[in-house]
Amino acid sequence: MRSFHFAGRSTVHAQNAMVATSHPLAALTAIEVLRAGGTAADAAVAACALLGVIEPQSTGIGGDCFALLQKKGEGKVTAYNGSGRAPMAAKAEWYLERKINSVPLTSAHAVSIPGSVDAWATILRDHGKFGLDRLLQPAIDAAEQGYVVAPRIAFDWKNQFEKLKNGTNTERYLLPGGKPAVAGDVIRQPELGKTLRAIASKGRDACYKGEIAEDMVATLRGIGGLHTLDDFAAHTTETTVPIGTDYKGYEAWQCPPNGPGITMLVMLNILSRFDLTKFAPVSVERFHIEAEAARIAYMMREQFIGDPRQVDVDVARILAKNFAEEHVGKIRMDGVLELPNVAPPMNPSTIYCTVVDKDRNVCSFINSIAHSFGSAIVSNKTGILLQNRAGGFRIQPGHPNCIAPGKRPLHTIIPGLATKNGRAIMPFGVMGGQYQPVGQCHVLTNILDYGCDVQEAIDMPRGLHYEGVYQLEDGVPAQVVEGLKKLGHQTTSVVSPLGGGQAIWIDWDKGTLTGGSDPRKDGCALGY
Repeated sequence: MRSFHFAGRSTVHAQNAMVATSHPLAALTAIEVLRAGGTAADAAVAACALLGVIEPQSTGIGGDCFALLQKKGEGKVTAYNGSGRAPMAAKAEWYLERKINSVPLTSAHAVSIPGSVDAWATILRDHGKFGLDRLLQPAIDAAEQGYVVAPRIAFDWKNQFEKLKNGTNTERYLLPGGKPAVAGDVIRQPELGKTLRAIASKGRDACYKGEIAEDMVATLRGIGGLHTLDDFAAHTTETTVPIGTDYKGYEAWQCPPNGPGITMLVMLNILSRFDLTKFAPVSVERFHIEAEAARIAYMMREQFIGDPRQVDVDVARILAKNFAEEHVGKIRMDGVLELPNVAPPMNPSTIYCTVVDKDRNVCSFINSIAHSFGSAIVSNKTGILLQNRAGGFRIQPGHPNCIAPGKRPLHTIIPGLATKNGRAIMPFGVMGGQYQPVGQCHVLTNILDYGCDVQEAIDMPRGLHYEGVYQLEDGVPAQVVEGLKKLGHQTTSVVSPLGGGQAIWIDWDKGTLTGGSDPRKDGCALGY
């Protein structure tokens, strides 16, 4: 229990249903859907669609979606892969012939086909009671009538001013008065509202066929893109089986590749070989072990992971216990491992939303446009801000994540779910690009090893070993920073905090729900 003498957040408790998101209006919208008889999936889609308007730097209908859902919190867990594909003309040779050795993040080449809307429709088909016509209404209202800019969103808007100033149609759509929005500003996006109305009326086909798709293709081809209407019309969501591992008597579940959840599971397999309770939760030893586990897992991801529809990804071998054991013995407590410097090409923004309804249907849901404000390309007439997820591809023939026609890029966004003996215990997620696998491990071990509640686990200071440097939040004590330096870690502080996060803990014995939401964002947990 936290000390009420100090600033902080209490956990949120409820009996019937609960949601946690990165914005209060989205949380309220989800609660309203739940009170009206909607399912966890209905509430998540409504909240996410609204966030695509009011948190434009993180998400939108121009992005991708992954989700894990479990009916009544027991039995089969279903994974949804709503990630888009590269255009069929996107061949590595095409780029190399033009001396393009990496995908420019604000070019049309960084835009993969947006998968979100099709994913929402697919999830609602399987788990919803309401349709897009009803669930998109709060987003439509916000776009047409206006919304008030929240503080963290204003922070990101200011930091991305130059990007937006130099983007395609972004100055017109996203820089009101030629300046970044500040907290308290009212923003209206009527073109986006009209687009959402069309999708609400005609369904997912309105986004992938007809005028909306034609406008996106015209915009992208006008600035050198290879996209065609056939690329949009061919898009589908993959419904599949999650992958998982055991940790301290619980099961952790992730979407399979091309999602990067396998990275988190490899980290957990490594961390399971250590007794973390021997060390303080914010200590040199704990942060060192976490960093080394991350470095090993990220090296694995770089070497082996791509779109399994086009490359062979041996998930069973990678998640086998002996795969982790090969590396655990190499971790030293008196120094850092000598490993190749892995520099993944993406460090995006995103939103995560978790919902549990009165029937204990569980939804772990994540939606993203990749980097903050995506590609900085807004479709000419529709107001759709397009993702730059294809910037995650390599242009390196033979690499498992090399760009190819119709291929899905290696992603960064991962919804998580913890179960015990197959029963849902905690749908959770941690936002923040490359930080997400580390963040999920950090939060989960805070709970299972250190006995934190969900809010304490989310609040705890964070670090990310990325591109050879250990990036540490200001909350990491100076003596821990110095201790890490003595072990050989190169450290730096971060301008923006590492990610965000939400979680809901299900107590089946008491019949209650406990929620937490990250103070690094604007949001909250709400229940009734």
